[in-house]
Amino acid sequence: MVTLSKIYTRGGDSGETSLGSGERVPKHALRVAAYGTTDEANSVIGLARLHTKGDADAMLGRIQNDLFDLGADLCTPEGGERRHGALRVGDGQVDRLESEIDDMNAGLEPLNSFVLPGGTPAAAHLHLARCVVRRAERLMTELGIHEDVTPAAIRYVNRLSDHLFVLARVCNDQGKSDVLWQPGANA
Repeated sequence: MVTLSKIYTRGGDSGETSLGSGERVPKHALRVAAYGTTDEANSVIGLARLHTKGDADAMLGRIQNDLFDLGADLCTPEGGERRHGALRVGDGQVDRLESEIDDMNAGLEPLNSFVLPGGTPAAAHLHLARCVVRRAERLMTELGIHEDVTPAAIRYVNRLSDHLFVLARVCNDQGKSDVLWQPGANA
């Protein structure tokens, strides 16, 4: 468990931050950008939760906790001295997302067009969260070219963007309030 007794440390005043391994890196390092972007996605999901209840809210609550797990995973490099016992995203979290996607998608009509972000406030925030998760995924896969990234973590963010898309459709009255793209409508 984490204990936060002091919020500011002045340790980042020089433009560096500490990873979970204790290593100091620039705040603009790719690893920091990746876990910072997962934190950003978590914040957008928090906004979406202002407009959800029941099962949707419960799923988002689990996802928010998972995103903290993901941040902890990304914050502690595989090759670092504190890698043993480090929190890692696991296959069970990916499996849960897939199961929830399948359950939600079973009640939706198939799409005949792309969905524009919007509809209900919950759906609009979920679409924004999905875009932020996709950015995190791009950063994580780029990081994976240079350093080890937990494979389940990559799978998790990939499924999470799908999950947020399907949940946005559910929040749009089971897809009935989806805003559909009309190619060339304004040409």
